[in-house]
Amino acid sequence: MALFAGILAIAIAYAAAFGRAGTPAWAPWLLALGIPISLGAIMILGAARGRRGIGPLMLPFLFVVAVLAIGFCAALALPATESPLSKLWLGLPVRAAIVIYGIGLLPIVVLPVAYALTFETQTLSAADVERVRALARENEVRVALANARSDEQLPE
Repeated sequence: MALFAGILAIAIAYAAAFGRAGTPAWAPWLLALGIPISLGAIMILGAARGRRGIGPLMLPFLFVVAVLAIGFCAALALPATESPLSKLWLGLPVRAAIVIYGIGLLPIVVLPVAYALTFETQTLSAADVERVRALARENEVRVALANARSDEQLPE
């Protein structure tokens, strides 16, 4: 449901940009919320392991979604007052620094560490891999039998 809501928000925001009156003021805010929600939902879908869910990855995923949402919203909410005399954060104007360092770099640091710390518990075990291989062998047998039956039923 979160993935659908996030993608719907993104689609509505993009569609609003094609209006005759120009892009409405609310459209960027839909993107600022829809993008983090969609990314979070996709991360959860990729990391979920059956009934165990995402387990210890919940907190890092929530952190990343929150950082993205807060970063996008902060960049939108801050006034566009950049000038040659503006205060710089690590060499960038404030809004650009939020986007580059907050939205761009912070998740790149957090997610690999979270995956590394949970690798043993969140990846497929040897038993899981063997179960997948057994299912593949069973499927191959079913397909071969179905093909053999269809060959027998075809008139020559």
